[in-house]
Amino acid sequence: MKIDEFYRGSASVTLNGSIAALVPAIIIGVGNLYYFQNKQIMLLTIPFIIYSLISFQIYLFRMKQSISIGRNMPHSETHNRSLFEARHLVVIFMNHQQACVHLFFPDGNQAGVIKKHRKKGFFQPAIYALYNGQEQAIGFYKIKQSKSLIIEVYDMNMRYVGCYEKFKNRKEIMDDAGRFIGSVEGSKLYMDERVLNQSRQQVGGLRRGLMPIEWSTRFPNPNTPVLSLSENLSEKDKLVRMSFLIHEYFIER
Repeated sequence: MKIDEFYRGSASVTLNGSIAALVPAIIIGVGNLYYFQNKQIMLLTIPFIIYSLISFQIYLFRMKQSISIGRNMPHSETHNRSLFEARHLVVIFMNHQQACVHLFFPDGNQAGVIKKHRKKGFFQPAIYALYNGQEQAIGFYKIKQSKSLIIEVYDMNMRYVGCYEKFKNRKEIMDDAGRFIGSVEGSKLYMDERVLNQSRQQVGGLRRGLMPIEWSTRFPNPNTPVLSLSENLSEKDKLVRMSFLIHEYFIER
């Protein structure tokens, strides 16, 4: 999927909401016409009609964005790239039917998505999966609650590779042997999460407002967050450090 297709799909969801909002308005109008014939009752249709009109305008706006973005998309074939190869990824959070985090390469091609993994039964910990651009699960994040919040990280073969632990005043990252390998620090006022190694050197981060101008033709919102990960990190290290996204988008929000 490309970013213009993403916006087109988002527009379709908004259009469906616009149409759905008309249903109760029609029911109220028809019911009043045949049974009550009371002008005051027709006032109940106003909120639904207003919502429908606003949603339709949003649909038109997003379709216009999709068409504009499609014209500015490069024609390079990058859909088989691994998201772990990217130095920067654009992060878009959607919460329509199912909360999910979409990851895009700067050229507008989808790198992957994080969403809730299907559970096999009740009373099991919540599990989120990281999927690549071919919709293959390449990592899993299992949430556990004890005295602290723990997000266990597993690779595509369900091998444990580390964890993220949120204490009251700190956020730590551990490897598969339980050794401290870094931390996450951020601002409470705005999105500026910094991923540090054990020497307190920054190896990653998530921040709004850092998008280069040349990306704006594909990502029209300049405040869209950008995820950065050092190229010196291995795939396993990146998978572990990306666990802070689970806390940022699916737990804190």
